[in-house]
Amino acid sequence: MLETLYIHAFTHHNLDVNQIGLLHIDSADQKRRLGAAKSHFACKEMMFLSTCNRVEFTIVSDQNITTEELLFVLYPEVGTENQKVLCEKSEVFTHSAAVRHALSVASSIDSMIVGEREIITQVRSAFETSRSQGLTGDFIRLLTRKVIETAKKVYTETNIAKKPVSVVSLAYHKLKSLNISLDARILIIGAGLTNTTMCKFLKKHGYSNFVVFNRSIENAEKLADDIGGKAFSLKEIDQYKDGFDVLLTCTGADKHLIDVSIYKHLLNGEEERKTIIDIAIPSDINPEVIRSFDTNYVSIDYLQKVSDDNLKVRGEEVIQVKKILEEANVAFMQLTKERNVEIAMKEVPKQIKEIRKTAVSDVFKSDIENMDAETREVFDKVLGYVEKKYISGPMKLAKEIILKNNASS
Repeated sequence: MLETLYIHAFTHHNLDVNQIGLLHIDSADQKRRLGAAKSHFACKEMMFLSTCNRVEFTIVSDQNITTEELLFVLYPEVGTENQKVLCEKSEVFTHSAAVRHALSVASSIDSMIVGEREIITQVRSAFETSRSQGLTGDFIRLLTRKVIETAKKVYTETNIAKKPVSVVSLAYHKLKSLNISLDARILIIGAGLTNTTMCKFLKKHGYSNFVVFNRSIENAEKLADDIGGKAFSLKEIDQYKDGFDVLLTCTGADKHLIDVSIYKHLLNGEEERKTIIDIAIPSDINPEVIRSFDTNYVSIDYLQKVSDDNLKVRGEEVIQVKKILEEANVAFMQLTKERNVEIAMKEVPKQIKEIRKTAVSDVFKSDIENMDAETREVFDKVLGYVEKKYISGPMKLAKEIILKNNASS
């Protein structure tokens, strides 16, 4: 089975997000397109994995399907020039190298951000979807089971995912370390992707009191609707009088948005220390604000330094992770050999049953018919016992001999 395994990978290592995006297939269209490709190439099995920074095809086939052929059949709309670039930048893993790759992907050491756990969920979901669409079979099932089992071991037994590295995660952990209460008033300036992600993350973890300011009131309202907050135009910020506990800001402005005057107005007379998370580049907060007021100030520079330090820790863990992956790879090699033996010998029990049936109904039919009921009952028990032992004993012995021969070859 291992000799028929191929993985065609299009990833962030060689392609940008827009190029990878050309290969995403809408979930409603996957069954038709992938099913047609499987039939076209007469593949035994196929699995489709699609994330924001990778698209991969795991294929079990007796023939070596080239990347050019795969793209030509699956993506005729992409065009010749794009197909050529995708082919040049793709990676193809075969046999045992494909197993190692699959293990590395689910364990996140092949990810854009090493240690991000989300990939294990994406791999599991990809398998379940492909299985439900009738694309996968026994081999990909065994491979995926081993891959997920190994990834769980990696995340449990190493520190590869213990220290957060994304700005959103780090900012949340900083709030948590400052014991910011869940009913804290969170004033949000900017409704772009980073702030949207951050706010949804905060809402998920129990925060609920949000006010959004943005240049575009439509975008402010959209984010506010998503998180159950209030929305205002950025032009109205000098009229806001409800105070705040946390100021979260991230805009694309090319100069400081919050100066001493605006900040003092936002305080609305409150004197206790406030928390400011400024993840804009350049900073949205004028440095004079930090010098003039008592704040817990969290800058993008601080978060980036923590992220870099945590990435170093994760990098050090990769060595231990690779040891786990290699052990898993060896174990899977053994599993495939055993499975090959089982497949090769699956006809033996049927043949033994046929021999018994022929003996009873044909060869020794008249002798058996002359037996009394008690003797016939004992005879049937003996036949059943011999049949069972002949299947289990010699099968086990034959399996051991074949595996031993495979190991020495």
